[in-house]
Amino acid sequence: MDPQIQEYDLKKSGIIRQLYLAGGFTLVAIGVLGIFLPLLPTTIFLILASICFMKSSPRAHNWLVNHKYLGSYLRNYKHKTGLSVTSKITHLLILWLGIGLSAIYFTDNTAVRILLLLIALGVSIHLITIKTARK
Repeated sequence: MDPQIQEYDLKKSGIIRQLYLAGGFTLVAIGVLGIFLPLLPTTIFLILASICFMKSSPRAHNWLVNHKYLGSYLRNYKHKTGLSVTSKITHLLILWLGIGLSAIYFTDNTAVRILLLLIALGVSIHLITIKTARK
């Protein structure tokens, strides 16, 4: 376990601990959805899940931090290493695919289509301007 993580008294209340644990897994699920849904952030939900796990289960926290895929979001955030080129390209493709399909098939309103495209443009600019991680 990371020595910088503050240990919490896990013996306080079984109910509170279980609520934190359930909240942690719920936040992980939302974070995973965020990988595939363009407007749902991933990293913040994983950070919140990590906090819930720190308060409820060192084992769950260790699992999340060391997870092959999800752990990289937390490490990149903690160490401010940025996103890899592959990650940026993947995020941009999923973003434009999701927004494009939504704009074409799920709305007939021109204003909503324009809004979706502007959101995609804004998120794209944000992703491109994030520091690129070096290997």
